[in-house]
Amino acid sequence: MAGTVPVRITVNGEARESEVEPRLLLVHYLRDVLGLTGTHVGCDTTNCGACTVHLDGEAVKSCTVLAVQAHGAEVTTIEGLAPGPDELHPLQEAFWADHALQCGYCTPGMIMAAADLLKRTPHPTEEEVRHGLEGNLCRCTGYQNIVKAVLDAAEAGAEGRVETPPVAQPAAADAIGGGVGA
Repeated sequence: MAGTVPVRITVNGEARESEVEPRLLLVHYLRDVLGLTGTHVGCDTTNCGACTVHLDGEAVKSCTVLAVQAHGAEVTTIEGLAPGPDELHPLQEAFWADHALQCGYCTPGMIMAAADLLKRTPHPTEEEVRHGLEGNLCRCTGYQNIVKAVLDAAEAGAEGRVETPPVAQPAAADAIGGGVGA
């Protein structure tokens, strides 16, 4: 195709190859090309964090990364965070149990940012959680239950399960954080 370039990205454990326009953002590649709508487009300016994914194990806002920049990389989205198709990641479980969401639009980005935080800081303080989630905005919950959910997930040992071998689009992920507000 004229004006396109090939990209090969491993997404949620599955190697994906596509021809994309060089200016295509990673968030639009995930949503529009691959159909992974759990990663949300909020602001397109890195202010809200709704588009947070893991790129080679690090949390990034996918609205500021070009798909071609992710060529050869591994990307984990909210759909790939759970350990299996009928399971939730401990962060997803904690968000559910602690009522850490209302509309759910920010939830995938919050969970992905929290997973990155727990990988780096397995037993964070409340202050560390609040600091670690600073780049993610929620307009509904007031953050108290989000912070509680991250602390509860840390207590349950979520850091050990953050980078499990992902499964492409597990059905359970749609129940909390994946597909919400798609």
